[in-house]
Amino acid sequence: MSRMKSVAALGLVLLVSAASLAGEGIAIGETALKTDVKMKNIDGEMVSIADVRGEKGVLVIFSCNQCPWVKGWETRMAALGNKYQEKGIGVIMINSNDPAVSSEDSFEVMQKRAAQRGFEFAYVVDADSSMARAYGAKVTPEAFLFDASGKLVYHGTIDDNMRDESAVTKRYLRDALKSVAMGQDVAVQETKSLGCSIKFRKTE
Repeated sequence: MSRMKSVAALGLVLLVSAASLAGEGIAIGETALKTDVKMKNIDGEMVSIADVRGEKGVLVIFSCNQCPWVKGWETRMAALGNKYQEKGIGVIMINSNDPAVSSEDSFEVMQKRAAQRGFEFAYVVDADSSMARAYGAKVTPEAFLFDASGKLVYHGTIDDNMRDESAVTKRYLRDALKSVAMGQDVAVQETKSLGCSIKFRKTE
């Protein structure tokens, strides 16, 4: 194959790859997905994103129990979720990890963790990891914030320092929540999600 043909073939492969990636998950400005799917909450009830949505929007966080990144941000996520749920933004935390990979991600540990951290919002099981796959979530924690119209206005990480809250200089999720609660545009709409890879459940 000539050099020109090789370059052209490579370009086609890259184009196809880019198109495939573009088809995964959800992009800024798009509408929330699978909002009516019921998932088991820590209180035993079946809950969907639609059930928890507030008049000003909804925050969806893919999380878990065992990830060090989650543990580093967990108290901050709890505080933000509890605070902004009272300000009209519904909150739901979703665990898509396979407990067969890590027993720390069992339903029972989810219940204990929620009680320890004082979650006042839903923490549910993504029984087949289909929610994470639909949203294109790859790591824990990974946040998706939707406004009152149901459009994605922020996607990404919590802030810029998982290890030391006192050293945080950019509070991405808090600032996005604050803007949505006030009906304003979100300044920083997307950041790189940092965390542990989701342990997807096997599909048939």
